[in-house]
Amino acid sequence: MSKAHSPSRFAVILAFGLVYLFWGSTYLAIDIAVQSIPPALMCGVRFSIAGVVMLAVCAAMGRKVWYSAKQIALASVVGILLLMGGNLTLSWAEQTVPSGLAALIVAITPLWFLVLDSLLLGHHRISWRGKAGLALGIVGLFVLFWPELHSTSAMGRRELFASVSLLGGSFLWALGSVLSKRWQSGMDVFSATGWQVTAAGVANFIFALLAGDFSRVTWTMRGVSATMYLVVCGSWIGYTAYIWLLEHVPTSKVSTYAYVNPVVAVFLGWLILHERVDRFIVTGSVIVVLSVILVTSAKVLETAGKEKVTVVEAG
Repeated sequence: MSKAHSPSRFAVILAFGLVYLFWGSTYLAIDIAVQSIPPALMCGVRFSIAGVVMLAVCAAMGRKVWYSAKQIALASVVGILLLMGGNLTLSWAEQTVPSGLAALIVAITPLWFLVLDSLLLGHHRISWRGKAGLALGIVGLFVLFWPELHSTSAMGRRELFASVSLLGGSFLWALGSVLSKRWQSGMDVFSATGWQVTAAGVANFIFALLAGDFSRVTWTMRGVSATMYLVVCGSWIGYTAYIWLLEHVPTSKVSTYAYVNPVVAVFLGWLILHERVDRFIVTGSVIVVLSVILVTSAKVLETAGKEKVTVVEAG
């Protein structure tokens, strides 16, 4: 990269701040939105608006938008895995699970990346640091789940089930991200994202219709405002800043969002929604963050002995 094209230090710091703050705050916004808008309907509104506008902006900027049916179909599958399998599960779980705890559970997504990268993207083996991160992450999750594991109340059991579902959602997010790398289709990255988000919006709307969400929704100013915050700050500003960082900053530094965002989410949940922060949350969060640091800094070793740094996608 030539010095003339190097971004200013202020621009880099600003972009990191946008990713850290806005992506960390989306957990709080989801928690507020699903209090009055059913999860699938909220996701349908959020992603449909975000996706259509993304495609319109790409077209206005002269980027290629129309591709073959196969390319659009593959992008749609990735989008549904990411934003329906991942974000819809998160939105559903946050009806029961506090936003800070949900963020900490979802923070183990890089662990799934490490495993799926090894299984799906080539003949690799996980380094000792990666294995240590995986083991530490399991310990951290056990600490976070401990109160629910010992709960005998119906609410405690429901929270445990919702928490476990987040593991499945984070797996689908990682799977969609890994497949997006495996299915490199030659599409413009922003246009491909527009199709992914739009497809997820349509799929969530269909699910909302089948689930009867339209008969259960209450359109409050608080819920609508939270949803629009997710559209503007989560899908547009946060994601654009993330893509810009990937083009100008080493991926290992960009991936730090994976262990900063949960801290932001826990703090905002405690400050605004007065969510509990007990010794299990504190201890579990420290362990999970340490595990994610180990995994994001780990290397995937090729069978021939050549090392390749693991890439962590957006969360």
